[in-house]
This record gives sequence, structure tokens and C-alpha cells, in this order.
Amino acid sequence: MKLNRLLVALAATLAATPALAHTGHGASGFVTGMMHPLTGTDHLMAMVAVGLWAALVAPKLFWVAPAGFMGGMLAGGIAGMGGFTLPAVEPMIAGSIILFGIMAALMVRLPAIAAFGLAAVFGAFHGIAHGAEMPAGIGAAQYAAGFLIATALLHGVGIVAGLASQRMAVARLGRVAGGLVALGGVALVAS
Repeated sequence: MKLNRLLVALAATLAATPALAHTGHGASGFVTGMMHPLTGTDHLMAMVAVGLWAALVAPKLFWVAPAGFMGGMLAGGIAGMGGFTLPAVEPMIAGSIILFGIMAALMVRLPAIAAFGLAAVFGAFHGIAHGAEMPAGIGAAQYAAGFLIATALLHGVGIVAGLASQRMAVARLGRVAGGLVALGGVALVAS
């Protein structure tokens, strides 16, 4: 019964389609930065998927891929705040949802350095989007702190879900969640 409720809750979360990372006006730099990944379905799904994948395939090194993602995101955020951009930022963000969801579903194992690097590359694209969308007139450091803390929390949700599914001896649940995230990414691309 708990499994069914969890799957329904996950499906409802993935079915929700709030505006992609558009934050409120008049908020502080920290709050605005924190809300960016929390209110954008694309960022939310990708960041949870990174944590889920990391916990499913490397429970003792679950921090490696999230650390790579956050490092890449910080570098990309700084670049984006400075006006730097890359082609295909949005497709790469969508691709990160699909890729990390599939990697969790299939429990794709990579060497730690490769997991770190892969996550860092996709994190950089998320960071460029965050940095480019920073509203004028707010503090860059507070904004970056906000989106980094929100990202860490979202990675944590994925890590907890992955570790819990391992401990409950239902790793299949984590794999199903990864598949649902990948399908959510496909749905975002299609919409």
C-alpha cells in the first residue's frame, strides 16, 4: 500500500506543470535563487534524478555526482550571470532529466570520476540558465547561495529515496522512479 501511495505522489509531482523556473518579484536574492530550481519542473526533476541515480548505483559514494553537478552549476551560474551562454541550454537541461532518469532506471554504474564529470557538465547547463535568469538588482552571491542550497535539497530528496529503496530491499522502486523521471523529461520535451 505504501508503494502505491508513493507512486501516486511521484506521478502527481511529475504531472504538475508549473512555469519553468519563474520566480516571484520583489523577493530577496537568496529567496529568488532558492525558488528557481524549486519552481522549475525541469530543474527539479533533473536534480532529484541525479541524487536518486547516485544513491542507487553508489550508495557509499552517493555524494560524488551531486557534488559534480553543484560544482558545474556554480561555474555555469557565474558564467551566466556574466552574460556567457552556450547553444542548446534548454535541450541540454531536458536531456539531463531523461539521461539521469534512464541511468537510475537501468542502474548504470560509472567510475566515480566519470560520474562527477558527467554531472558537472549537465550542472553547468543548469547553472547557465540560473545565472542568465538572475533578475537585475539582486545580489549575485545571495542568488547563487539560494540556488545551490535548493539544489542540495533536491539532490537530498533523490538520495533519500534511492537509499530508502535500497534499505527496504525494493531497489526496483528507485528504478521505477528513475523511469518515471525520464518519462517526465520526455513529456517536457514534447510539450
